[in-house]
Amino acid sequence: MSTFVDPADIRSAFSAVMSDMYRNEVPLYSDLLNLVADVNAETLQHSPELQSQLQSTGELSRLSLERHGAIRLGKPEELSTMRRLFAIMGMFPVGYYDLAPAGVPVHSTAFRALDDSALNQSPFRVFTSLLRLDLINDAALRAQATAILAKRQIFTDGALALIDKAEAQGGLNEADAQIFVREALETFRWHETATVSHEMYQALLNQHRLIADVVAFRGPHINHLTPRTLDIDAVQTGMRERKITPKAVIEGPPPRKCPILLRQTSFK
Repeated sequence: MSTFVDPADIRSAFSAVMSDMYRNEVPLYSDLLNLVADVNAETLQHSPELQSQLQSTGELSRLSLERHGAIRLGKPEELSTMRRLFAIMGMFPVGYYDLAPAGVPVHSTAFRALDDSALNQSPFRVFTSLLRLDLINDAALRAQATAILAKRQIFTDGALALIDKAEAQGGLNEADAQIFVREALETFRWHETATVSHEMYQALLNQHRLIADVVAFRGPHINHLTPRTLDIDAVQTGMRERKITPKAVIEGPPPRKCPILLRQTSFK
């Protein structure tokens, strides 16, 4: 019998501590979670058909666990190690998105569990973007940004050691899994102090806000963490009613009876 912790349990534990960390970093996040919980409860109360549908697909029990995070990495080596880190949690890259045509200098994938059973256990996923330094027009600035990123290490020694250990033995026991979750979380923590001079930060910012955000800091802090709502229009209205300033509009297509396309919003 294996003594290794189920990757879904590691993923669930990591999602929980990340949510706690993000609450501390962004106090409005707690208000948003409360609003979404209220909207979801009211929506289910008025739509027995929807509740039955979610129950039959296994989505109802995981509704309050839905978390969609996003991070931005600076160099291919970081993406490679992040892939190994997420694999320990049973998360794998799904899809490819080139955002350059939209004016965003990254390409991306989403790390998540692959099968329905694993998703129902823990639906946590992270949209992960890699900065495209080749899109920096200024050759000298591009070289400086490359040099800055080359010097940084976004993973703790403890996380790297446990990644190696998990790969070598096929998993982590309970004690190691708990340490791994704590060590891995440090990669996603917000750092309020930049690692570059004001002049360099401004030069990066002049190229693109996202380039400055990635290059000028110690690591890829979680830049958003969102719950799932059953009525995003009600959440958008509810934010205003609760004195939370939302984005001007909901991003994505108009409302439709079959919501197959993503719609998203946030507070400012």
